[in-house]
Amino acid sequence: MPDDATLIGLFPGHSLDLDNRAFYAGWLEKELRLNRCADCRRWHHPPQPVCPACWSDQVRPTAVTGRGTIHLLIRLHQGPAAPGVDYAAGPYPVVVVELEEQAGLRFTSTIVGYEPSDLAIGTAVELEWIERAGTPFPVFRPVRRPSGQPA
Repeated sequence: MPDDATLIGLFPGHSLDLDNRAFYAGWLEKELRLNRCADCRRWHHPPQPVCPACWSDQVRPTAVTGRGTIHLLIRLHQGPAAPGVDYAAGPYPVVVVELEEQAGLRFTSTIVGYEPSDLAIGTAVELEWIERAGTPFPVFRPVRRPSGQPA
């Protein structure tokens, strides 16, 4: 795992601490690591030092598959400047994806490789990685059926 100074340098503007250090270190390996309780086996995000279900401190950063469905879809027409975000190209999609590992386990990002008509709540998606500000960044892509249509 990279040292603290390296992580802080790679993720300026992110509030890094002991609880989310492994989460961001996972990005460097293109792995989305969310916390899972070793006692009750529940997943939770954002990273916390204690399991919100059973109060155990035996939480472990664990890679998820990255497969899930769109739970919430927002189309931003304007907003603050951010690397890789172009509001002039049309509404910028932000999705909350419910991951297949557990009902209620959700992760927020953007979506790539889509037609605007492809996006809807319930659309199956999978994790993909893009470069943003020189580091890997987790995004989602609609899952395609063999015919090329979104699932």
